[in-house]
Amino acid sequence: MIHILLPAQLCSLANVSRQVELEMEAPASISSVLDELEARYPMLRGTIRDQVSLQRRPFIRFFVAGEDISLEAPTDPIPESVTLGEEPLRIVGAMAGG
Repeated sequence: MIHILLPAQLCSLANVSRQVELEMEAPASISSVLDELEARYPMLRGTIRDQVSLQRRPFIRFFVAGEDISLEAPTDPIPESVTLGEEPLRIVGAMAGG
């Protein structure tokens, strides 16, 4: 069971609580987790990654145990602690400005 923590805007859009649980087989990757998340909540398509290129949106970041894994290849396996349900995968909307 993979636990995903979503930012408030995406929770409102998908009409879910802050944490979403997905049944996934190991090894899971960011790409496979997002595939499953978008299949279950189609209203999220295009919000986390581009619908055509499937590239992460510029101001979206992925964190596991406080570590930013956003720049890793989307097909790389995510840490085992996430697939075992020990740590959540956090999807964060980054802010910019000055």
